[in-house]
Order: sequence, then structure tokens, then C-alpha cells
Amino acid sequence: MSQGAATTLAGNTPPITEKRKKNMMSDGQGSLAAILISPTMLVILFVVGVPILLSLRESVFLKATAVDPVTGLIPEGESFVGLANFTNIFANPQLVQGAWGQVDRLVNSFWNVTFFTVVCVLLETILGVAMALIMARAFRGKGFVRAAILIPWAIPTIVSARMWGLIFDSNGVMNAVLGQKILWLADNHYSMWAIVIADVWKTAPFIGLLTLAGLQTIPADVYEAAKVDGANAWQTFVRITLPMVKPALVVAVLFRTLDTMRMFDLPWGMVGPGKYYVETTSILAYVENNALRYGSAAAYSLVLFAYIVLVAFIFVKLLGADVIGDEESRALTAQRKRQRELAKASKQKVKLARSSITSGETQQ
Repeated sequence: MSQGAATTLAGNTPPITEKRKKNMMSDGQGSLAAILISPTMLVILFVVGVPILLSLRESVFLKATAVDPVTGLIPEGESFVGLANFTNIFANPQLVQGAWGQVDRLVNSFWNVTFFTVVCVLLETILGVAMALIMARAFRGKGFVRAAILIPWAIPTIVSARMWGLIFDSNGVMNAVLGQKILWLADNHYSMWAIVIADVWKTAPFIGLLTLAGLQTIPADVYEAAKVDGANAWQTFVRITLPMVKPALVVAVLFRTLDTMRMFDLPWGMVGPGKYYVETTSILAYVENNALRYGSAAAYSLVLFAYIVLVAFIFVKLLGADVIGDEESRALTAQRKRQRELAKASKQKVKLARSSITSGETQQ
């Protein structure tokens, strides 16, 4: 390579600029944000992380329950058994008669959890969106209607369970309205639908509240433009309201899905223990814990935890639930990524130019 070509190539290389040190307190989406949320994250780590670690520890230990043939007493303490608690809950099934036939008690609880999650969340989403549309309208008495809609969500779950237990009693209001004698709180299919009705009544306002927050961010100009273009109410809802409220709605549905999968207090307080048509995995783990079988109780809890994590992962991947950021943070992340790629490409060009210069000088 000639000296002129090398000089020309070197002249086209971008100048190497000194990297400016960032001000930690000036980036609201970076270091400053991490500092501000760190106390909350530490509390969450302590409240959530410690119980999970203790459950992991308890799941690999087994409390002695057999009588020692030498002393005739039950020895105290626990012994390390590894994964025996997990293998026992699958290798030694407890057959029960529930809504899904005679199956293993753990499998039956998983089917119950899945049924309650799918049916309840679907009905809650439909009713919640309808409530949000009602609460978003401007009319006289709107404040009273909003308060009336949100009251069920504010009531503690165990109080709702006892209240609906009285409604679904054999001599309760529901049978009086229907004019029949249905045993809603017995171990049958009716008890499953009683749980669904009570859960939808209580938590549909939660989805309605989050959806209402999303509706209030939609500019009024968008609806006015749609009205000018001749769009009817259904077209406006499908093509404007639903797409623009989707981020808030998806997050609300995700939260309700995860909450329903760990359902415990509503079937326990409304129907009671030992009812296999409504027994969930959380109830099963609680029963094992009360029987002092802490190892198996921890194993049931961790199996349910893994199931919830799997469902949450699939939910986020399929529906794109934005639970860790917003549009602005994603845009900043993409911008920083492009800047890093440009800086890397610039460094490669400088290296290539220097190597070309060195090669040209060697040839001369």
C-alpha cells in the first residue's frame, strides 16, 4: 500500500474522543433509580427470599415420626433426606374422589387450581373491563358508583368467604332466590361454582380499577377523530380502547392469574377443609403443615411455586406483559445499545486503519 493511500485512509478514520464520565445523579433511569428503589427491593428480598430459602431447606429434611424400637419413643429432630420428600409425593399417590375422578390428591389440587384460574380470571376480566368503561363515563353520581364497585375488593377475603358461606347455605339467600334446595357448600360441583361466583364478585373490581387507570391515559382527541371518521361504539372499543388499554389490562390479568393460583382463604373459609372438589395446592400444603409433616408441606409449596413461575413466564412471553418497565425506559435501553454498537464499530475501524498504516509502512 502506498504512503498516500495510507494517509487517506487514516484521514477518514473518526477521531478518538475521550469518554466522558457520567454523572450518577443525572440519569433518572439508571443509577439514581437503582438507589431509590434499593430499600424497597431489600424489603422484598427479605420478605419473599427468606421464606423461599427456608422452604428449600425444610424440603430436604424429614421429621421423625416412627417409634424407636429400642426406646419406644419418637426421636426428636429432623434428618436430611435429600429429594425424598419430592419423590414421595409423586411415587406414593393419595387417591381422592373429586371433580376430575379418582386421582392423586396433588393432581386433583392442580386441576382445581387451573380450573379456578382460567374461569375466574376470564370472568373477572370481562366484568372488570365493563366496570372500567362505566366508571370512566361522566354522569351524575359517578363517585357513588365508583365507590360501590370498589367496595367488594376492599372487603377482606375471609370476611367475604364467611358472608358468601351464609348466602350459599342450604337455607340461605341463594336457594331462596332460586326456589331450590342445592347443597352449595357440600363436596360437589356446586361448591366449585360457588367459589367462582364469590371470587369474581370480590376481585373483578381490581381489574376494573387498573383498567380505569389505563383508560384515563387515552387522549380524548382520539375518540373525537374516530367519531368524525364514522366509527361506531364497537369499532371504537376494538380498535382504539382495547389496544391502548392493553398494557395496563395485561398486567392486571397477570397479577390476578398469579393470585388465583395460590388461592387458599376463600375455599377454606367458605367451604372448609377436606372438600376435594375445591381443595387447592395451598390448602394441601397447609393441611400437611398442620399434621407436622413439614418436609412434604414444603415440597408441595415449592411444586406450586414452580408451577406459578412457569405460568408467569409463559404469560409474559405470549402476551408481552410489561411488568418491569415502560416505553421510555425501553427506548433509553435501545438507545444505549445502539451507542455501544456504534462505539464498538468505531474502535474496529480505528484498529483497521492503524493496521493498514502499519502494513503500508512495512511494505515500503
